[in-house]
Amino acid sequence: MVLDGRRVTQFASNDYLGLSRHPLVVEAGIDALRKYGNSATASRLICGNHELYPKLEKRLADLKGKAAALVFPTGYMANLGALSALVGTDDLIVMDKLNHASLYDACRLSGATVKRYAHNNLEHLEKHLAQAGRYRRRYIVTDGVFSVDGDLAPLPELVDLARDRDCRLVIDDAHGTGVLGPAGRGTSAHLKTEVPLEIGTLSKGIGALGGFVVADRETIEFLINKARPFIFTTGLPPATLAAAASSLEVMADEPWRQERVLKLAKYVRSALENAGFTVSQGPTPIIPIIIGDEQTTLRMAAACLENNLFVPAVRHPTVPLNQARLRMTLSAAHSDAEVEMSIEILCREGRKTGLI
Repeated sequence: MVLDGRRVTQFASNDYLGLSRHPLVVEAGIDALRKYGNSATASRLICGNHELYPKLEKRLADLKGKAAALVFPTGYMANLGALSALVGTDDLIVMDKLNHASLYDACRLSGATVKRYAHNNLEHLEKHLAQAGRYRRRYIVTDGVFSVDGDLAPLPELVDLARDRDCRLVIDDAHGTGVLGPAGRGTSAHLKTEVPLEIGTLSKGIGALGGFVVADRETIEFLINKARPFIFTTGLPPATLAAAASSLEVMADEPWRQERVLKLAKYVRSALENAGFTVSQGPTPIIPIIIGDEQTTLRMAAACLENNLFVPAVRHPTVPLNQARLRMTLSAAHSDAEVEMSIEILCREGRKTGLI
């Protein structure tokens, strides 16, 4: 990419499978642009709906093993729409403290009582649920893959807890879809469990734009009639829908992309850890390099950029104080040479800075 006039190799995007520039995906978008024009021109419930939507929604439902899917303009709006429609003022939501901001906003917008449990702490979650008798319904809400650290929610345990406590479990699998599980089905498939309602995005592994909800048909029909971000927003551009559907086809036809990005993630994580860096564990292509001090983190990011390597710094308030880090993300589109170059630069600058 070109950053402030400088050509750099970036390890920062969420294009995990490298599909955003795939020739077939680009061509599908161009063809739809020529056929349908540049805009849906209205909300889907007026005249912004057309034949590209059911094609994409069927592919998403099939990918996730659900009966139906509903596409929203963004993943953020999918979270807002689903939770504000399904949950009400007499309900309780207990959510992971490190959930994405869109989930937090969605839970607040629902009007429900919202409590947060310490990250992946099932004992803390159970304490909240044990005091939840007076609420009409109870929900557990979590990311599947947490966006800053790339670690996974303990979904099998959460499924069991939701069943035992008569709760409904909702996950946002934005960073797991396309990356984890057989055929890229996501975090629940990776962990061999079943979550009845999942929210996701088209803007990460799928390399397009948009959000979606997958669930049973009754829930999807309810959202069509109740989810305000769906009802009152212009539909996605036809080119975006066609590109997303094409990405799902390519993802199925080229499974090596998922295999490669996971292999690269394992290799880079191991190489950095062996060099002396503190990195989070897990299978995902999100690799945070924990540094702590903000100024040192910014110096490392700047030193990398001087070497034409873009690995962004993440600091407070996105992460807690004294937990600043470089957030490195990998893509199947990265070459072996680019990966080796990134490790070499990080290690060299890490030694200069005294981190390793």
